[in-house]
Amino acid sequence: MMTNKKELNIFIENICNEFEPSVDLRVLTDNTKKMLEFFLNNQNWIEKSCLKNEEFDTISFDIVLCDNKKIHEINREYRNKDCPTDVISFAIFADSEPEERFVFDNEINLGEIIISLEKTKQQAQENNHGFYVELYFLLAHGILHLAGYDHRTEETLNEMWDMQKEMTGVLNV
Repeated sequence: MMTNKKELNIFIENICNEFEPSVDLRVLTDNTKKMLEFFLNNQNWIEKSCLKNEEFDTISFDIVLCDNKKIHEINREYRNKDCPTDVISFAIFADSEPEERFVFDNEINLGEIIISLEKTKQQAQENNHGFYVELYFLLAHGILHLAGYDHRTEETLNEMWDMQKEMTGVLNV
């Protein structure tokens, strides 16, 4: 259980111009904080994350909302995959060796989550649920990656999906 409330700094940039539905960044920020607080209050999850045994008062990360063209460029450049994808996470803190991780002024910068709004909308339609259900599911997935979770096996993928469902369950979407 989180013994003291952590400050959560989430910076969101929407570079996907004129996308429908429009995304209210204030609501997105508030809901992201709710999911992150839920994560931070689950000691079992923390024990398996890069946050285990870390002392901090503040967590920060960035979210970039983009289109398929931009995420395709990023996917090709950084992951050598020549196609658009739904979400990419750059887990700065988790991907560093434990002895190289730094907490500056009691703040941990977890990294960056990039989400294609076009892919989100497409997958929401394919999965027969709402746009925001899909958006928050992808966002929860990105948060888990920033915390050091990965899905190299079907078992770990299913574990992450279960965690994503729990995290998004705290929202009214």
